[in-house]
Amino acid sequence: MISVDTNIVVRLLTGDDPEQFQKAHALFEKEDIVITTSIILECEWVLRYAYQFKPAEIMDAFAALFGLPNVSLQEQAVISKAMDWHKQNLDFADAIHLAKSQDYEALATFDRTFIAKAARITDFPVKSP
Repeated sequence: MISVDTNIVVRLLTGDDPEQFQKAHALFEKEDIVITTSIILECEWVLRYAYQFKPAEIMDAFAALFGLPNVSLQEQAVISKAMDWHKQNLDFADAIHLAKSQDYEALATFDRTFIAKAARITDFPVKSP
């Protein structure tokens, strides 16, 4: 099993560089792939800011990619929960932070928008210090 970098995933999802797309596609065709949480977080940011993908487009692309039989995620439960929360209008990075905080007492933040949105989708305490 091999891990892939953000640029491999982005090339595969965008096809913006035909030669690199072919290499990324071939890699995903022949290898068992693991995608780490940090790579997923960076991919979402790159696709949203550099490629102007809409959040729903990103989540659809991720769902298709993560559903491939040879693709594993470093933290499947975290990413699944984060994707669900992101679909409910929580920022993707915030959703990952929240999902990764579930084993703790609470998540402290100064971000009032994050606090309000989290309160609408989960009972887990996200609060201001």
